[in-house]
Amino acid sequence: MSEKSGDLLKGLFIGGLIGVALGILFAPKSGKETREDIIRKTDEFLEHAKEGYENAIEKGKAICETTVKHLKDLEISAKEKMEEVEGRINEFAQQGSEVIEDNKIRLRKAVDAGLEAYKEESIKKTN
Repeated sequence: MSEKSGDLLKGLFIGGLIGVALGILFAPKSGKETREDIIRKTDEFLEHAKEGYENAIEKGKAICETTVKHLKDLEISAKEKMEEVEGRINEFAQQGSEVIEDNKIRLRKAVDAGLEAYKEESIKKTN
């Protein structure tokens, strides 16, 4: 419950007590009738306070349930995004490996061709 709701309930409680007290003090009734009125008004006020409390609990539960549902949805969404990113990373890694392998083959061929050319030039110079 928020601070404002708590302040509202306190204000209602205090205002209710003051209203009951003033109503009883200024009512022209006998002591027995006044006590009965106090008991009746107290019971009514407590019932009203109990209803307010139960309503606040129900609203709190509803908010909690909604929050839990949203958090579960976020968790699912985050897992899906993570799997998507993981797939992309694996794809890039595979592409990177293929590029490296292609370059390795080309480099090997270039080195072999260079060696072959060197050998041919060496043979030409010695003849």
